[in-house]
Amino acid sequence: MQNRSLETLACPEFDLAVTLDSGQTFHWEAHGTGFVGTIGEAPLYVEQRGDELLVTKGAAGIARNYFALDHPLDEICRSFPDDAAMSAARDFGRGLRILRQPEWECLAAFITSSMKQVAHIRQMSRAIRERWGQPHRLDDLELFSFPSAVRMAAATEQELRDCALGYRAKNLLATAERVASGAADLHAWRELPDSELRERLCELPGVGAKVANCVMLFAYERLRAFPIDVWIERVLKEKYFPRARKVTAERLRVFCDKYFGEHGGYAQQYLFHHARKATPRGR
Repeated sequence: MQNRSLETLACPEFDLAVTLDSGQTFHWEAHGTGFVGTIGEAPLYVEQRGDELLVTKGAAGIARNYFALDHPLDEICRSFPDDAAMSAARDFGRGLRILRQPEWECLAAFITSSMKQVAHIRQMSRAIRERWGQPHRLDDLELFSFPSAVRMAAATEQELRDCALGYRAKNLLATAERVASGAADLHAWRELPDSELRERLCELPGVGAKVANCVMLFAYERLRAFPIDVWIERVLKEKYFPRARKVTAERLRVFCDKYFGEHGGYAQQYLFHHARKATPRGR
């Protein structure tokens, strides 16, 4: 990107590359010494240089909000439990921030994530964007935003299956129809307490507890939400219940809420990123 088309944004306690590679979002692409993607309908280039970001001119405010640069990250990390697993994950993922993503885009992405690896989710996201998303020019690049629920509701299940969604196509289409019709008002749900928000999300096709907690954390900024997938379940059982022969999902849920507390979602993301990237069983 040309320097004249960029502006500077302070980003203390932030690691752009770690954050974008932590399994929260699936569409950012490396470009030169930075990354390109969209935030809503805004196409962006973003590059980190020390404690500063270079971002597309006019997009500093959007980037500051999306990357949650106002979160008191040092305070959040100091609130983590003082144990070996958590300390290792915190040190490994230093600078990782929880993004503020658009509700529908985040919900749709995680509906497609069921039983899929990150690389596959990225491929599905790209196929959906290129087929139904709005094209945007960024210098000599063409980027596609994530299509609205209305656009997705007009697709057919077979068209979605052609994007490698498999059985997820039916769920994504049914949820898109509910959101497009207003039966599921994702924006209005911002006013709901955590328990009711989780309940409403779980009523949508393709949404179980794990996906609901991901959407609560990454789109609704409910920082206590603690998604438990196979990676986190393995970490919890190995590190926190090493002698237990059987640990139920309910026991894990209650333990995580109490033990990791107010910033449990941040703790979960650090544990997840560390498990996925620092073990030989990488996703």
